[in-house]
This record gives sequence, structure tokens and C-alpha cells, in this order.
Amino acid sequence: MNWEIRFSRQQVTAWSGLAFLRRMMDKMGFSEHLLSGDMLPEPKSNRGYSPLTIIEAFMVSVWCGANRFLHTEITRHDHALCKIFGWKRAPGHDTFKRFFKKFDLESSSQLSDHLFGWVFNNIQFDNITLDCDSTILTRYGDQQGALKGYNPKKPGRHSHHPILAFVNDLKLVANFWLRSGNTGSSNNFRAFLEDTMRKLGEKTVGLIRLDSGFYSKEVFEYLEEICLDYLVAVRFYIPIQKMISLEQNWLYVDEGIEICDTTYQSPEWKKPRRIVVVRQKVKERPKAAGKTLSIFEGTQDHYTYRYSAYITNLKLPAAEVWRLYRRRDDSENRIKELKQDFGLNSFSLNEFYATEAALTVAMMAYNLMAIFRLFILKSEVQHTLSTLRFKTFAIGAYFLKVKGKTVLKIALAKQRRKWFNGLWNTSNQVQTPLIFPIA
Repeated sequence: MNWEIRFSRQQVTAWSGLAFLRRMMDKMGFSEHLLSGDMLPEPKSNRGYSPLTIIEAFMVSVWCGANRFLHTEITRHDHALCKIFGWKRAPGHDTFKRFFKKFDLESSSQLSDHLFGWVFNNIQFDNITLDCDSTILTRYGDQQGALKGYNPKKPGRHSHHPILAFVNDLKLVANFWLRSGNTGSSNNFRAFLEDTMRKLGEKTVGLIRLDSGFYSKEVFEYLEEICLDYLVAVRFYIPIQKMISLEQNWLYVDEGIEICDTTYQSPEWKKPRRIVVVRQKVKERPKAAGKTLSIFEGTQDHYTYRYSAYITNLKLPAAEVWRLYRRRDDSENRIKELKQDFGLNSFSLNEFYATEAALTVAMMAYNLMAIFRLFILKSEVQHTLSTLRFKTFAIGAYFLKVKGKTVLKIALAKQRRKWFNGLWNTSNQVQTPLIFPIA
């Protein structure tokens, strides 16, 4: 078959579905709030891009599939997309780099306060469950703060070790701090939690869940000092293993699952604390999570059970404590999505606070997408961005004038038009504060 190539001056976009997000952001007053702060560096040239355009274009590039700076060129020549978001022109990847390099410790912290605070001021909910977690971002250059530390997948490789806080009920990021690679999980946890509480404003935290990286006397004492209910996974030190091995009061929960509820006092603690221990038979539950007791290594007992244990001040039954902690696994899914779809692992600059500022904006892109999924789509299934990109956003369209009115003509099959009209009407009806449809 012979093909003939011709060209058109028609402004066509492959991402017309982002118009729904744009309308939602307008209704929430995102642009007005962003411009109300004084932490954004202004351009030195009259031809420079406004900070609002740069931040919005960076988020839009992420939504379109960019997970490193060079990929942000995906939106640069999309004039119809520029028209949807009200930009005169879209920045290139070098503009994003120059913009974020202007941030220092103070301005990066102000940007974080400004963005995260705006999200939670616009949401009506209370008594939240807060999950804090850390992750490893492997680096392959000489970036500031990239140091050797705990890195199980790439031992000896330089890395960053950020800490994040998630609102489990809403699948939102509540706070993000970039840290150097040689930092421990619980390092500076007190300051991080205080900063998170400030960003949450008047919201009440009903429970905080932490993995074993935060298992320390200082963390327990601080959480008890501020009267916060906590649930923390135990590190299996030898004294704890010995205590578990001597425990006889096991309660049957389910086939292959037993649980015990007792107290434990470390030699470093001033008082005993409640500990809930779960053991699962490997023979009956071969995929059971947990750890074997190293003190039994080389014996048959070493392979019989896998154990997990939790320190808590909750008054709930032991089985409910265990089930409550298991829901914390969702934070691992959030981190995985942030790495795969929002560039958490790959938006990196040589300057430490430039990287932190860029990733803070990426976190805001994630939060806006989470709000869109929960409030506009109202889907029971939490689709990832990569799924939404091809289900909702990647739709061809172009602008034209009809009787003096600008119309976005979307190329869509008839059977899907009713659903998209519903999305458009829903995005038009957004009011703040948002009241989320939480079960």
C-alpha cells in the first residue's frame, strides 16, 4: 500500500482527558493558592516562564508519563494542551532544572508547607490513620546527600533515604523529607512528625503505624508523651526472640495461625509495654509473612513457624491489633506507585534541595491524582496512574471555534461519551472543602 504524508496546522493533543483535572484544580483554587506564597523564585528575564506555569507543566508532564527530566519534553510542543491549562507556551526540561536549582533549605520547606497544607485545608475529614515509612533511592552520580548506607538491592551504592507520611484512609501523601543515604529510618523522626502534624492543621490523628525501622525507645516515649495511639513492628533482637521462645499461652486464631498477648520490657526501657506476637505454621501457610527465630537456627523449630510482633498502647483485642497493622501494607503500594509513575526514584539533580523541591511537586501531582480518583472518578478500584493514563487521559482532541465559542472536540466512541460527560459535570461541581466518600 502506498502512503502519502501531509501536514496540518490544526492544534491537536493526545491528552484531552487532562481537561477534567484542570477543571477540578480550578474549582479547588490551586493556581490562586500557589501564587499566594512568596517562596517561588521569580524569573530574571521578561521572557522567562512564570513559576505557576513551571510547576503546573511539571505536574502535567508527570501525568503524561514523564519520570525523569528529559521526558518532560512530552508536553513542550503540545499547543492544545497548553491551551487547556492556560499557558502561552510549555517549558522544556532545562527550564525545570534551572527552576528547582534555585531552591534552598528555607524555600524548599516553605514550598512543602504551602502545598501539603493546602491539600489538607481543602479536605473535610478527621480521626485519620497515619503511616510513616522510609525508602531507598539508589543514585548513580555524585549528588549532594547521596551517601553509602543501608541498600539491600544495591549494596555499597550511594543513595538517598527519604521519609514519607501517608494518610491511609485517603491514599494521600501527608509529608515528604529527602534525607542522606546514611540516615537511619527513625533518624529525626520527632521533628518529622511535628512537621507532619503542622501540615495536617486541625486534623486529629487517631493512630500511627510504623515498621520495625522505627522500633526504638525514643520513638515510644515521644508518642506516649503526646498521647498518640501507636502500632510499631518489633525488631527481632535476641532478648525478644528468647521471650517469644518461652511463651506458652498461644491462642488459636485460624488454621495455622496462633497469637499471644503479653508485656515486654527491654533493659533500656523504664517500663514494660504491651506486645502482640503472631506465629504462623510454615507447613500450613507457606506464603505467610514474618521471620524465623535465629536462635533456633539449625534445628527443626527454626523452620516450623514464622513470627511477627508489634508493640502497641491500643486496648483492642490482640487479633484486631494484628489485622489493623496488616492494613499498613498499603503504604508499600503507595511507595511503589510513586517510584513507577511519579518519578520518586528518578527525578534527581546534583543539588540536594533542588531534588527535594522537585520531588515535593511530584508528591503534589500524586495527591491531586488521588483526589481525582476518589472524588471525580469515585471508583472502588484505585487504578494506578499508568492505568488512568490510557483509560481516561490519553484521548485525542482539538480546539475549534463554533459561533465565537471555543470548543474542545474529543475523539471518542459513542458508547463512552456518556461516562465522560458525567466526569465533566462532576469536575464542574467540585466545592471545597472536599467531603470524601469514605466508608
